[in-house]
Amino acid sequence: MMTVSEIKQEISLLNMTEKLWLVEELWDFIAFNDNELPISKVQQQELDKRYKDYQAGNVTLHHWQTVHEQLRAKYQ
Repeated sequence: MMTVSEIKQEISLLNMTEKLWLVEELWDFIAFNDNELPISKVQQQELDKRYKDYQAGNVTLHHWQTVHEQLRAKYQ
């Protein structure tokens, strides 16, 4: 098995396209295995609270495109 230093050295030899491909592959791997990611008790409690608020209709939902446009306008 390679050490972290060896992996970093190998990555440094890649061109930018290859590095971006690697990042995409890593992200896909992480997303596919997201059930393995640890979550703290506090984080789980917050998620539970937000989900209950959502189910009860106590939150205002916004379409992603509207939020995207508002943020782009704000930070341009």
